[in-house]
Amino acid sequence: MLDDWALAPLEEGARHDLLEVIDDRAGSRSTILTSQLPIEHWHGWINDPTLADAILDRLVHNAYRLTMKGESLRRKKAEEQAAS
Repeated sequence: MLDDWALAPLEEGARHDLLEVIDDRAGSRSTILTSQLPIEHWHGWINDPTLADAILDRLVHNAYRLTMKGESLRRKKAEEQAAS
């Protein structure tokens, strides 16, 4: 599981490491990603067109995509606790 995907800039070495991890898992293991960054911005976040194509092709092939909308549950819970 990769939680908070694309939260911080991705450095060059990390791009290659990410490709290696995703490639090792592709077709044999599940990978769960959570991200606040919309999927249409992932390619630019990777910041290397060739690696981005390779990584994202492996991630989105046979993927199930769930898009959640609405207010942050953490924020809502904090507001409820503050009110009580």
